[in-house]
Amino acid sequence: MPKQDHRPFDPKAFLVRIGEGRSVVRCDAGRKIFVQGDAADAVFYIQKGKVKLTVVSAQGKEAVVAMLGADNFFGEGCLAGQTVRVATVTATAESTIMCIDKAAILRVLHDEPAFSELFIAHLLNRNIRVEADLVDQLFNSSEKRLARLLLMMANYGSDGAPQPMIAKVSQETLAEMIGTTRSRVSFFMNKFRRLGFISYNGHIEIHRSLLNVVLFDQPEIRSGEFQRG
Repeated sequence: MPKQDHRPFDPKAFLVRIGEGRSVVRCDAGRKIFVQGDAADAVFYIQKGKVKLTVVSAQGKEAVVAMLGADNFFGEGCLAGQTVRVATVTATAESTIMCIDKAAILRVLHDEPAFSELFIAHLLNRNIRVEADLVDQLFNSSEKRLARLLLMMANYGSDGAPQPMIAKVSQETLAEMIGTTRSRVSFFMNKFRRLGFISYNGHIEIHRSLLNVVLFDQPEIRSGEFQRG
């Protein structure tokens, strides 16, 4: 008889190893993982890299709704009855992404409490993030929204250690994510650099001092510069 494996289930190992209903996709920046309108039949997990989620309205207007990095799931709407994708997901950096068939993830959610706990924590954190983004859009200035977005991209406020160097991202993308114009983003990025909150060196380096823009109504600014946008 074959030996039975009595080792405890390891959710992290499940998410990095190819197996039944699980495959790994390696993609360069710019590759689309799936497109709005595609069949929703799998959940994806980012092992390495970054992706952006975009939505196109009936009028053809595109908006960036999220930027996700390593250890994030996406495409989980298929588990709640979603039959087609409501967004397009595109790699923004060289990425390694696991594709888990709907049947496979439903099976492990049913059979393995450790994985269910990890996945539910992801859903709750995503819900908290969506609520915070809504509050941000409703009540904060575009300057504060930009600062918050940059800090989140650098992992400030998350469980993991901050990663001050973030991948190069266009000002158009930043503007779409915070609901303002590219010219306003350019103005605030230049202001943040003059104040020493960020640096440019091929990539964008986010300094902890940028937290002042988010935490305080009146961050320390030089005379003649504007606070609100």
